[in-house]
Amino acid sequence: MIKVGIFGASGRVGQLIIHEIGAHRNMEIGAVFVRKELDFSLPEGSFVTNDLDAFIQCCDVVIDFSSKEATNALLRALDSTSSPIPCVVGTTGLDEQDFALMESCSKRAPILYASNMSLGVALLRQIVEQVAAKLTHADIEISEIHHRHKKDAPSGTALSLAESCAKGRKQPLKEILVTDRVSKGARKDGELSIVSLRGGDVAGRHCVGFYLDGEYLEFTHNATNRLTFAKGALECAAWLVNKPPKLYSIDEVFA
Repeated sequence: MIKVGIFGASGRVGQLIIHEIGAHRNMEIGAVFVRKELDFSLPEGSFVTNDLDAFIQCCDVVIDFSSKEATNALLRALDSTSSPIPCVVGTTGLDEQDFALMESCSKRAPILYASNMSLGVALLRQIVEQVAAKLTHADIEISEIHHRHKKDAPSGTALSLAESCAKGRKQPLKEILVTDRVSKGARKDGELSIVSLRGGDVAGRHCVGFYLDGEYLEFTHNATNRLTFAKGALECAAWLVNKPPKLYSIDEVFA
């Protein structure tokens, strides 16, 4: 039985992961990390703690859907523990220092990072990379919309889709990315733009458009329920448990 540690348990996806673990025959809750009091129920006998070391010691694998600051603290704790354990990170809004720390941790234990845990998005990234490589003269525009409570923009998923397009074009994303068109004037050749919208309770919608004179292609992924992210995270966790130390991507899970 795989003991799963839930980090960021009070969040929307964290709560869904706790609920979904009950549907897995080979998984159970190892520990739940909370900073404050819980405002929802847990299965009887669940170990709840705000001590990172105690939390890590009770897990075979950790799933993290928290915040930038909390993920950073978790990674530092994982990097310093005497018995490194696998970790699936789904937190978005991370910066270069966070990813450098993740890379460091992955030298001691398997770490999997994905800004989106759905199979559909994993496939979409592969598709848009191929299309970007073929339609070299198309203008690429990405739009994304999420619920009103989402803090980071552009979304991690939109950025990963943009990265796939840039990879298809063999260009560094930072050299072509535009996230604000105010006072930019007319669109420049080769730009890749992301537009972010926030409102309501939208779980997530991403559209990647390739616009040419006289025609265009659009590829859209709609997440209708956050449960898809919870299911994907648990699949990733089960896959990661026995893997050697390395920084993995979700593409390798669904390869």
